[in-house]
Amino acid sequence: MRVFLVSVFCLCGLTVASAYADQPAPSVLKAGLEQFSRASSAWNASTVSSVSRQQLLYEKAELARVGGSAEQAGKILASMDEGYWSAVGYLNLSGDYARNDLNPSRALVALRVALAMADKDSDTERKTALRSRILLRAGYLAYTSSDYDKAIGFLEQIPLDSHKTPQALYFHGLALAEQGHHRAAMQSWHRAKKYPLAYSGVADAWIGMGRGYDLSGYLGQAGEAYLAANAAYEGERVTLRKLASQIEEQGAYKALVLDARGAGSGDAGSGKSGSSSPKVEWFLADSRTLTQPRMAYLLSFMERSEAQQAVNRVLDLAQIMVELERNAQDLDVFSTAIAGQLKSPSRSNEAPRAEALKDNNARLEDRLSALLGRAEGSELTPDQRLQLSMLKTTLSDSGQQLAKLHGRSANRSGNLKSLFTDARKLRKQSLAYLETVAALRVRAEALLDRLALEFVAAQDKSMVFALDKTEQQIAHLYEYLALQELDSGEQGK
Repeated sequence: MRVFLVSVFCLCGLTVASAYADQPAPSVLKAGLEQFSRASSAWNASTVSSVSRQQLLYEKAELARVGGSAEQAGKILASMDEGYWSAVGYLNLSGDYARNDLNPSRALVALRVALAMADKDSDTERKTALRSRILLRAGYLAYTSSDYDKAIGFLEQIPLDSHKTPQALYFHGLALAEQGHHRAAMQSWHRAKKYPLAYSGVADAWIGMGRGYDLSGYLGQAGEAYLAANAAYEGERVTLRKLASQIEEQGAYKALVLDARGAGSGDAGSGKSGSSSPKVEWFLADSRTLTQPRMAYLLSFMERSEAQQAVNRVLDLAQIMVELERNAQDLDVFSTAIAGQLKSPSRSNEAPRAEALKDNNARLEDRLSALLGRAEGSELTPDQRLQLSMLKTTLSDSGQQLAKLHGRSANRSGNLKSLFTDARKLRKQSLAYLETVAALRVRAEALLDRLALEFVAAQDKSMVFALDKTEQQIAHLYEYLALQELDSGEQGK
């Protein structure tokens, strides 16, 4: 399909120029396409091979890792160049170490290597996103191994414009709480609460606020925090139901992808980076980049590889449709212009006019030759002789061009007819391809809708689970308060 589009572009660019050329237009078109094909092959050979080689090594390491040979996977990764693929490989390898080892030291070493590999990635945005994942994994491993200072150090390196920040803030609060800094922990959780509930860690941060008040001895405020969390979860379920309805009515590409990008565009670039904020204020710094709920759901949805493929498929087909429509319009305009040239009434007068010009030029040449013959006996200045010589040369060149013009005029009508036929044929092919692509887009959008609705249903299920947790906390809190009241009543008696 993409080769066909390039062919259409090449034809539109070449046929206009070839209308007045000596050689037939199909030869020009064929030569242009062959040149494009050679250039494309040379570009692919020079730029894609090095990237593909690293990806192939990464996939080979993954096969070894999934097959249970972490040692073999590590050897393959050690032979790779520094960059994105080796960083992802070490990140995956750290997961195996974390699952199989009681001590997280090997997993943390693998994560540090992954960070060093990621720093060599030339793609800045991809590097930043990967670093956030690695740092979050390292912070979590350090937290689970009770190394809270190290966990806090890892988590505070995550930039605030990353969609991993809410989860990092939640773990940041957990690490502070384990150190007994409940007020500081609640500051981190309060910051995480400002993000949409679509992000991992936000729902837990709402519950963490209630737990923080409970541990600090403020039972009344703990109850209010749990009730606020309940209300937030219920409100989020309403939002999810509305989103599901919009996906069913408008399609996931419009309701989730396009609307989310439009809503988040106004805040792009408004957030502050973690590196620019003072370390002590990391959990309080403001970042509005990712606070749009629809953008939050889009980013969470795009975490899944099948969702990425589905969205890219719809986007590619939409772009191809736009290009095919534009090509069909251009070819229609081109055909109309050629038809106008063929119907032009002045076309039949071109041959006699060319012959008349040719005769006039011949008579001028004869008169000039006679004039030069009569002037040979007279004395002419060098400048006059030069001017007469230049005039003779000009008339001779004009005669040659007029002789060629007659041949081109004879072939021009045939060339234009051939171009008109080719243009109409390509327009018909463009419309046929457009119909095929439209059908494919309908199927791709249906698949995307199904994946998006499954994602929304899973998000709703997680809100139900969070509601159950807060209701249990409220029940335990009320039970504790009731028992306290009973104890105080008995003591009063």
